[in-house]
Amino acid sequence: MGGEERWCVVTGGRGFAARHLVLMLIKYDMFCVRIADLGPTVQLDPDEENDVIGEALKSGRAQYVSADLRVKSQVLEACRGAEVVFHMAAPDSSINNHQLHYSVNVQGTKNIIDACIELKVKRLIYTSSPSVIFDGVHGIFNGNESLPYPSKHNDSYSATKAEAEALVIKANGSNGLLTCCIRPSSIFGPGDKLLVPSLVAAARAGKSKFIIGDGKNMYDFTYVENVAHAHVCAERALASEKTVAERAAGQAYFITNKEPIRFWDFMSLILEGLGYERPKIKIPACVMMPIALMVELIYKILAPYGMKVPQLTPSRLRLLSRNRTFDCSKAHDRLGYIPIVPLQEGLRRTIESYPHLRAGVETKMGSQKAARTPSLWRNKMLSIMVVLILGAASFSLVATGYTTVTAASTLLLAASVILFILGKLA
Repeated sequence: MGGEERWCVVTGGRGFAARHLVLMLIKYDMFCVRIADLGPTVQLDPDEENDVIGEALKSGRAQYVSADLRVKSQVLEACRGAEVVFHMAAPDSSINNHQLHYSVNVQGTKNIIDACIELKVKRLIYTSSPSVIFDGVHGIFNGNESLPYPSKHNDSYSATKAEAEALVIKANGSNGLLTCCIRPSSIFGPGDKLLVPSLVAAARAGKSKFIIGDGKNMYDFTYVENVAHAHVCAERALASEKTVAERAAGQAYFITNKEPIRFWDFMSLILEGLGYERPKIKIPACVMMPIALMVELIYKILAPYGMKVPQLTPSRLRLLSRNRTFDCSKAHDRLGYIPIVPLQEGLRRTIESYPHLRAGVETKMGSQKAARTPSLWRNKMLSIMVVLILGAASFSLVATGYTTVTAASTLLLAASVILFILGKLA
């Protein structure tokens, strides 16, 4: 990159997909990269210290800035002097916390848009989500961008991402700012701290045997390098001559690997690749939903006392059991996007990047922790849960005319079933 320095900003720059985008931008020598994230200082992983990102930070081709998107002054400082902003920051989608999601996804995005307009940033690429059109009830098969936002979303994360996406699209053309939104479907790859570690944790605890639903629901997964590539394609399209830029701007785009696969087959490929058994036991989603609703209720009550976010939630259950495939021909047509890493190659690279998670490679501490399951906390949690369930059910049954003996028998049977299923899946 010769001549005057050109800067871009990547918000949430230490996140999973954002790290891969930062790496690609530096390798392509497109911009100097300002990595914006919440941490007070940048904490590099050991393999990053002397790699591309570490060297770029040392040479000045990249810099780190601490910024909370909810604080406008910090957003302005992060974006000052930038030609392009890649807005990738978002809170954890697994936590159904509307206040958190709204403050970051909506208010934070408003601050980004205002900063871009005020500072005359030329291009803003927003990382949205396919879930902006998912209501949690109807599956999506080869969905395209003509699908509207639903009246009710699957969770607060999806609802606030949709609201932020609409703001970004509306901002297109303001003070010369060109915008577009990228909707990458189910990202996977090296560096992921959610999907693969969660799968392995479930497998090591003996909980990966189950398929929720009939196991036939189709999904579009996207290798993380393809997601980074899609962002670069979007930026190049917005920076192109007028006709190309006008067609690309003010739009949302689905991004996939263009290789739909059964959701549970994909999970099985990862598990088997790491030496674990594939899930085989099918449980209807309608059977699991009442339990998931109860788990979510208990979490709301006990979260202040240290209960971790449960994996079994209604919104996640709907995600696991519905079709979710998308047509990304619009991204190909207007952005020039073509996946650069095929699905099987992406799976191979992903599996190879987790040698420490292979079967039989548990740490001593991890083995001891597993041996203590169920832990004291889990026993307490289950006990409180059962008391609450039995109390509510007892009132309901007695109030509706059941005899005491019948009510007690029914409650004991229900408690046994709930405890058994939670012991296997919670």
